[in-house]
Amino acid sequence: MSLALADIRAAANRIAPHVQRTPVLSNAALDHASGAQLFFKCESLQAAGAFKSRGACNAVFALSDAAAAPGVVAHSSGNHGAALARAAQRRGVPCTIVMPHNASVAKVRNVESYGGRVVFCAPSLAAREAACAGLIADSGATLVHPFDDYHVMAGQGTAALELLEEVPELDLILCPVGGGGLICGTAVAAKGVRPTLSVIGVEPALGDDVTQSFRTGRRVAIATPATIADGLRSNVTGERNFPLIQQHVDDFVTVTEAEIVAAMRLAWEALHVVIEPSSAVAFAAVHAEKIAVRGKKVGIILTGGNVDLDKLPWLHS
Repeated sequence: MSLALADIRAAANRIAPHVQRTPVLSNAALDHASGAQLFFKCESLQAAGAFKSRGACNAVFALSDAAAAPGVVAHSSGNHGAALARAAQRRGVPCTIVMPHNASVAKVRNVESYGGRVVFCAPSLAAREAACAGLIADSGATLVHPFDDYHVMAGQGTAALELLEEVPELDLILCPVGGGGLICGTAVAAKGVRPTLSVIGVEPALGDDVTQSFRTGRRVAIATPATIADGLRSNVTGERNFPLIQQHVDDFVTVTEAEIVAAMRLAWEALHVVIEPSSAVAFAAVHAEKIAVRGKKVGIILTGGNVDLDKLPWLHS
């Protein structure tokens, strides 16, 4: 299996009973400031608070009954974990999520609210993978990787399908990049529907492993970055997703921590939606003028809204 537009359309049908069709918002003041028409796909309003519900539901409901019965396991900083726990709950199977011990309290609670069991580990990819391997060996559960899984990527791509159904004449789509599952699904969907459309990924400058990988043509791993965008701390270690990134994504840009916070706050104020720092990076690229958007129709995926309200970045600056 690889990933094609047909897989994303199939995913859309499979997950339709289990996810929400999220709104696309625009704002005249933000359009004026950017010189572009900005269309925000609000996955922050998705079930479990993030786009991750799309990929998790597709992966869980694609399993055979025999494969699903022992349950599912994943490692996650939070949003994939909550989405997988919710999908497993809807399928009626167990779910265990490996999370770093420094994960957001709000995101841990979100996983647990859907019946997921949380197992903590050191904040490194090696620790996450080792913990998952042990759980799978003990239980026979199925690993649902947060990004290096074709069913997950196909599910994530359904957000772009919906966006293009509502705004078919987009020139450009921007989305945040962590492990790369969302941008793979987005790029395959976008290019399949509208081949002339550009897809650009945005990363925190402190966590630019995908940008480095894209530039050098080989997968580059970096130490777990200390970016405020905690959902984007994964390295692009996937054997499946990196070739798709090379084939379908046009470019990558990075934004600073200050630019992320500024965009997050502006989105709260102008769009009246709660988004987390990871969700703000794509808008940050526009707001900080990292991309030439003047005169274009630009889709921006706001990926999630799971925020610890006691730790809003502008309250402690």
